[in-house]
Amino acid sequence: MSDAPPLLYAVEDGIATITLNRPEKMNSVTYPMMMGLLDAFDKTDADDDVKAVIVTGAGERAFCAGADLQAAGGNTFDYKNRADMRDREMINGIYPDSGGRIALRIFRSLKPVIGAINGVGVGFGATSILPMDVRIAADTARLRYVFTRLGLVPEAASAWFLPRIVGISTALDWTYSGRMIGAQEALERGLFRSLHPQADLMSAARDIARSYVDGTAPVSIALTRQMMWQMMTVGHPMDAHRIDSRAVNARGKAADAREGITAFAEKRSPDFPDRVSKDMPDFFPWWEEPEFQ
Repeated sequence: MSDAPPLLYAVEDGIATITLNRPEKMNSVTYPMMMGLLDAFDKTDADDDVKAVIVTGAGERAFCAGADLQAAGGNTFDYKNRADMRDREMINGIYPDSGGRIALRIFRSLKPVIGAINGVGVGFGATSILPMDVRIAADTARLRYVFTRLGLVPEAASAWFLPRIVGISTALDWTYSGRMIGAQEALERGLFRSLHPQADLMSAARDIARSYVDGTAPVSIALTRQMMWQMMTVGHPMDAHRIDSRAVNARGKAADAREGITAFAEKRSPDFPDRVSKDMPDFFPWWEEPEFQ
């Protein structure tokens, strides 16, 4: 048994990298690993030195092979009969899906999230990437929404995310069939932004992250991320106009805007002073988080 930690977390030059680190098990996830992912995104939001996040898997075989089915066998998703999960909180007699908790936590992130899909992604390994802002992949990567072939259904709130990214027909094709999806097909359907040789994947992910954080205001990035994601849930552009107006007013009088406009006029790089940890506008968050029922 490996003594290596199952989840790695590192910050370098403003970019946090979260690595699923069970390569001998194709980075399949356990319940403690999933809780570790929740903690990792709490860290990235709280740390003003983190400007962007990359999520990847260790090794070259797999990004994540989904839940570790060998650990609990047929009881893997029968939480009531799993000894290691009996202390989990039930809400109205239901155990909230762990993958969904992670998807919703990524959805709430205040930093851009880039998925660097280094190999096979199955089950949770294919759904957990959906709330990430951008997904790039090794040209050898493959995905599989295998749930119907296990007598299960898609999890991690993927019924909300996947059709919005690839369209309803593609989402149903992939989830009905449970077939393996090649990297090129995922690219053509819009799930992947770009494909890269395995050896170049992390360098490409860092280049993308740098393009998001160099010369941009962290508070503006945080607001932009949530404005884009949250507006996918509303029914009329007036909802976006209301939030746009509040955000423009708040940002317009902030120190960041004065610095950004001055730097532009002086033809120099800006040094934005506002921080996500303390300078988000007073109307944020503007939505009420729905409760699990």
